[in-house]
Amino acid sequence: MADTEPGPLMPQMRLDELLSELQVRLDAVLAVRDRVHILLEAVVMVGGDLDLETVLRRIVETATRLADASYGALGVVGSHQALIQFVPVGLSEEEIARIDHWPHGLGLLGLLIREPRPLRLRDIAEHPESHGFPPGHPPMGTFLGVPIRVRGEVFGNLYLTEKRGGGDFDEEDEAIVVALATAAGVAIENARLYGETRRREIWLQASSAVTTSLLSGAEPREVLALMARRAAEMADADVVAIHLPGGASGTAGLVPRVEIVGDQVFEYSGEIEGYPVGALAERAFADGEPITVADLAEEDGPVSGHLTVGPAAAVPIGAPGAVRGVMSLGKRPGRVPFAGAELSMLHSFAGQAAVAMELAEVRRDAERLGLLEDRDRIAKDLHDVVIQRLFAVGMTLTSTIRLVEHPEAASRMKGAIDELDTTIRQIRSTIFALQVPHETGAPSLRTRIVTLVEGARGHLGFMPSLMMEGQLDNRVDEDVAEDLLAVLREALSNLVRHARASRAEVAVEAVGEWLGLTVSDDGVGLAPDGRRSGLRNMRERAERLGGTFTIEPGAGARGTRLSWRVPLSR
Repeated sequence: MADTEPGPLMPQMRLDELLSELQVRLDAVLAVRDRVHILLEAVVMVGGDLDLETVLRRIVETATRLADASYGALGVVGSHQALIQFVPVGLSEEEIARIDHWPHGLGLLGLLIREPRPLRLRDIAEHPESHGFPPGHPPMGTFLGVPIRVRGEVFGNLYLTEKRGGGDFDEEDEAIVVALATAAGVAIENARLYGETRRREIWLQASSAVTTSLLSGAEPREVLALMARRAAEMADADVVAIHLPGGASGTAGLVPRVEIVGDQVFEYSGEIEGYPVGALAERAFADGEPITVADLAEEDGPVSGHLTVGPAAAVPIGAPGAVRGVMSLGKRPGRVPFAGAELSMLHSFAGQAAVAMELAEVRRDAERLGLLEDRDRIAKDLHDVVIQRLFAVGMTLTSTIRLVEHPEAASRMKGAIDELDTTIRQIRSTIFALQVPHETGAPSLRTRIVTLVEGARGHLGFMPSLMMEGQLDNRVDEDVAEDLLAVLREALSNLVRHARASRAEVAVEAVGEWLGLTVSDDGVGLAPDGRRSGLRNMRERAERLGGTFTIEPGAGARGTRLSWRVPLSR
């Protein structure tokens, strides 16, 4: 009887074991179900954005969470089987700053690039391909690497390290990350297609805007700023600079003209010290082909004078053999380098801009030619018709004056003849002005003389008479013109401060081989004990140029007559 009592306990123990095993399997099924749900949610979340950089970061964050890893990263593989971008997750800003450099795709990471298949390791250091970590990198042991393919080609690799809890990455971790990588490839391709479509739309708008701006006669600096701003929008660049050949000193090298950094616009009028254009732009200018680099530190010279640049590109403006300049683009370090599609689109945009620039130049040349033809016609009419008639009137009056017996009438006729001579000289001066083409950027000598004389009117209370004769704008060298303007400025200043005049005359002549300036007034004349420093400077300027300077009382011993005369050819 005692031997049969334990019998009923055996089935009970067996049942408990079965129930426990069932519970374990149910927990495993529930865990798998939860991970599948998390994976599905992750796939939806990853594919819910169309910005490529945002998609890449979400992929890494999701993979890290699904595999319960402490650290994660996505390395984008470039055309030369090297990592061109590294998106880390799990590192603080301080930890990132302590790392000497990001991986370049060597060692274990290079193995994944050469052999793109999943790889699980218990300890990174034990693998024969491991090259260790760069200085400042936190220690890592367990490892899971999975490739991401886009249209059958490897786009990059997912790297997960340091399984939480001290365990190893298992087959389930690998399977779920592989599934995520498959969905990630689709999300990346969608983001790429959207980005390309968006860029094409921006490209069409940008090309139309630049062409319209150029052909409508906008200022060149405005057009360059528009080109740079549109290019930054098309390529999602942080900085765009446009360099054109020739500087303020007439050099043939490239110099910066406009730079766009975010919402800021920097304009340059010539060569800038401390802002070398760099080898990248010089190569693009010489070859006529676009160039891109993943890290500007590998090149000589910056793209920007105001921003540290990582990925960079240089796009020639124009076709090979007819390059008008270079458009340099840059992104902040760590961002995705410029893709081939972006570079092709930028090159096409720059080419269209170059064509529009050439058309605008041809149109401006045609307008300038038409203006010069009108000026030439007016000058001929003045010379052949107006001057001849005035000269005939003067000759008639000169011959008539002998027949006039009344002295006062004869004096008046002589005064009228002098006025006709003065009018003829002024018309001739106007003819010379019409025949000389002026660039819009640089005021002519005549314009600067008129500006000085008109500026004295407010201080004198009257407008001095001004007579200009001869080819002042194309026979007077710039350095002689500066001396002439300085003497005229000093003479007008003395007239305002000391003369107390009610009338003044200014005459500038370029006749024969001499340039002359005469300033006369009806004021109080020279003070015997007055300061002579200004007059001494005028004399020194004349003597230095091989000329003469005199100052004497005016007509009738009233006022002052200043004469400054220098040779045109030295």
